[in-house]
Amino acid sequence: MPDITVSLTRTGTTASEARIRDHHMVMDRPTEKGGENAGPMGGEALLAALGGCFMSNLVAAAQARDVELGDIDVSITGTLAGTPPVYERIAMTVTGAASIESLPKLVTMAERGCIVANTLKAGLTLTVETRQG
Repeated sequence: MPDITVSLTRTGTTASEARIRDHHMVMDRPTEKGGENAGPMGGEALLAALGGCFMSNLVAAAQARDVELGDIDVSITGTLAGTPPVYERIAMTVTGAASIESLPKLVTMAERGCIVANTLKAGLTLTVETRQG
């Protein structure tokens, strides 16, 4: 599998801009946490990344089986705990118009194919290094 690289640059007092392929996303802290609220926090973006990854896999699974999904919504709630805070659990709810017979199977397939879900479930090694720039 190829590497996926995202780069970030500080763009304001507390904000940063992520560059992802041809896309840009601003992230920041809310004002009540000392930020300027120019975008979501990284932890919120993580939940959005899970939802986006899951949704794209759900759509692909439905299309491959000629199932009409219709309207579909995914709600994700992350529960924080500990110091420093970490997500103790993440709950995802899928609400959709697809038939009751096909939706559970498609959801299972989407969950299995989602890089973000697979990573969160398995855990990973995170390294951080510094370079003089």
